Amino acid sequence: MRPVHAPGVFRAWLAVVAAGAVLAGVSTIPLPLPDLPRTASVRAGFAVPATPDAAVRDLLERRAAAVRAGDEAAFATTVDPQSPPDFQRRQHELFRNLTTIPATEWTYELDGAAGDRPPVPAADETWAPRVVLRYALTDVDGAPTQRTLGYVFARRGGSWYLADDAGAWRGPWDFGLCHVRRTATGMVIGHDPEPVERVSRLLDEAVADVTEVWGPDWPRRVGVLVPASQEELRSLVGPEFAVDGIAAVAVADRVDTDARRAEGQRVVLNPKAADRLSDQALRVVLRHEITHVAARADTAADAPMWMLEGFADYVGYRNSGVAPKDIAPDLIRKLREAGPPARLPDDREFHQAGRRLDLAYQQSWSVVSHLADRLGERRLVDLYRRVAATGSPAEVDDALREATGVTRARLVADWRADLRHTFG
Repeated sequence: MRPVHAPGVFRAWLAVVAAGAVLAGVSTIPLPLPDLPRTASVRAGFAVPATPDAAVRDLLERRAAAVRAGDEAAFATTVDPQSPPDFQRRQHELFRNLTTIPATEWTYELDGAAGDRPPVPAADETWAPRVVLRYALTDVDGAPTQRTLGYVFARRGGSWYLADDAGAWRGPWDFGLCHVRRTATGMVIGHDPEPVERVSRLLDEAVADVTEVWGPDWPRRVGVLVPASQEELRSLVGPEFAVDGIAAVAVADRVDTDARRAEGQRVVLNPKAADRLSDQALRVVLRHEITHVAARADTAADAPMWMLEGFADYVGYRNSGVAPKDIAPDLIRKLREAGPPARLPDDREFHQAGRRLDLAYQQSWSVVSHLADRLGERRLVDLYRRVAATGSPAEVDDALREATGVTRARLVADWRADLRHTFG
């Protein structure tokens, strides 16, 4: 797994309206004036349109307030009444979908004054600045996270509206009405009630299992997303993943290892894989990904993958009842064909596909299992923290030597012998 919207990818052992502008009777002098849009001000008896910056900020504040208040009519006033009917329909659906999402914060913020001027039919002026959604899921996000929205605004007369959102990040609420189940340790969001309820029944136990190994020094709150389609999965995890080959992914929007802070952490299940998982396998998947959530704030972006994924697999399979031969079938095959590995898995091996990627995961699981037997779980966690904090091979070797009392070469030799004993 890589922090900052990068995977803890689990390679499962299964063979994851049009309303017009809001008008306000604005007048600061005792002369009869026509009603003016709220995005205008009055100066010396003349209506002066607000600057795009001020007008759009006002629009975004009204839009967020409407979401928080559950006021669909107010939300509709932010939508361009001359935009295509399909866009207006989707905006109403978005609002209704958001009514099911428990959130302690929901704001839209203008981030800077720069922006393009894309064409919008019949608009007097357009603007596409950088807009971010800041939100926090209730009892999941200790601090708000944020996502960039590709909004396009159009001015018609004195009023500004949202005219397009084609480039926006899309959350679960953009893909349909959400079924939400809150548990003692988090929240599961999806569209089909059955898988949401199934995952929610397993979530608290999985968090407890991870905490038993990692310790209590993490928020112990997890948000799980259960998309209904591969399109939704791609939107939630990003385009860099081959989503057909994964069972689940743990992602984060932002990580600061110095401050030990991670924002917007989510476990995202692959709907095609999750439907085929037994409860036993789904528990393994959840524990694996939740391990990445627990360890995220201590994990550098360039930390060695063999430790990151091997440790998550170790926790995932721990006390699962899955036999080692079923955890590592490709490793066993490789042992019989070519003997044990000559080195620890390289990061490049985790960017392969198919059985080669499976082999990298299985080797990593076996290395960390060997270390757990050698050190015990508490010292294993301490070693993880040291190894995962750096991308420097020299520092990794120093940590391994100080923890185990042997060099990397000696550790690999001992691991190879252990593999022969276990699977020979």
